[in-house]
Amino acid sequence: MEKLLSIAQEHADVETLIVLGAGLAAFTMMLVVWSTLIVRNPMTRRLQAVMAVRASLQADIARPKGHDARRLDEGALSVMSRVVKGLHLLKTSQTEKISSQLAQAGWRTRNGLIVFLFMKAVLPIILALGSLAFVSMTPLFAVPVVGQMVVGAIAAVVGFYAPDILTKNATQRRIQEIQKALPDALDLLVICAEAGLSLDAALTRVADEIGRSGPELADEFSLTAVELGFLPNRRDALENLMKRCPLPEIRGVVATLSQTEKYGTPLANALRVLSGEFRNNRMMRAEEKAARLPATLTVPLVLFVLPSLFVVLLGPAILRAIDGFSKM
Repeated sequence: MEKLLSIAQEHADVETLIVLGAGLAAFTMMLVVWSTLIVRNPMTRRLQAVMAVRASLQADIARPKGHDARRLDEGALSVMSRVVKGLHLLKTSQTEKISSQLAQAGWRTRNGLIVFLFMKAVLPIILALGSLAFVSMTPLFAVPVVGQMVVGAIAAVVGFYAPDILTKNATQRRIQEIQKALPDALDLLVICAEAGLSLDAALTRVADEIGRSGPELADEFSLTAVELGFLPNRRDALENLMKRCPLPEIRGVVATLSQTEKYGTPLANALRVLSGEFRNNRMMRAEEKAARLPATLTVPLVLFVLPSLFVVLLGPAILRAIDGFSKM
C-alpha cells in the first residue's frame, strides 16, 4: 500500500511539473503575441523626456549657484531615494561613472541613478531570500542545507550583476541603432545646413524627420539642440553628445561641428564627406556579417540538420540489416 502511494505521489509530482510548464509556456506565448500586436510610438515618451531636460536646464540657469548639491536631497521623497541616502550610496566614487553609463543607455531621468543604486543594493537580498524560500518550501526539490545556501549565493550574485548586465545590453543596442541611423541623419543635416538653418535648428528638424526610423539618434539630436540653446558654452553641448554616444562616428561629427563653430568653416561640405564615409562603413559591416554567415551556420547545421538527415537516410538500411541478421 505504501509503495502504491509513493508511486502515485511521484506521478502526481510529474503531472504537476507538466501542468506548470504548459501554463508557463502558454503565458509566455500570450505575452509574445500581445507585444507584437501593440504598435507603439517611441517619440511620445522621448519628447516628454527632452522637454523635462529642457525645463531642468531652464531651472539651472535661473537658480543661483550653490544649490546643485542639495537639489537631489530636497526633492527625494520616494522610498528608493531614502534607502539610497540612508546607505550613502550617492557618495561613492562610482556615482559619476554609473551616471555616465545610464546616460549612454538612454536613461537620463532624475531618479535613474537612485533606481539603479537601489536595485543594486536590494535585488541580491530579494533574490537570495526568494530562492531560499522557494527551494526550502517546495516539496518538489529535496535539496540539503548546503545546496540551499549555494542556490541563495548564486541568486545573490545574479541579483548583484543583473543591473549592470541590463545597462550594458541596453547601451549596446542603443549604440547599434544610433550607428545605423547616423548616415541618413547626416544627409538630412547636410540639406538643412545648405538651406541656411542654424545648427540647433537643423538638429531639431533632423530629429523630427528621423523620429520613426531612428528614435535613439533623434532623442540625442533633440537633447543636443536644447543644450545648444541653453548652455553658456556651445562646445559643452557637443561634448555631452560625445559622452552619451561613445562612437567613433559621433566623435568625428562632434569634431566637425566644433571646427565649424570655432573657425566658421563650411558645414555642409564636411558633413557630406562624413556621411559618405559612414555609409561606406555601414556597407562594409553588412558585407562582413554576410561573409561570416557560412561559418556561423556550421554549428547549427552539424548539431540539428545532419543528425536528422543521417536518421532519415541510414535508418531504413539499418532496420533492414537488423531484420536480415535476425532471420539468419
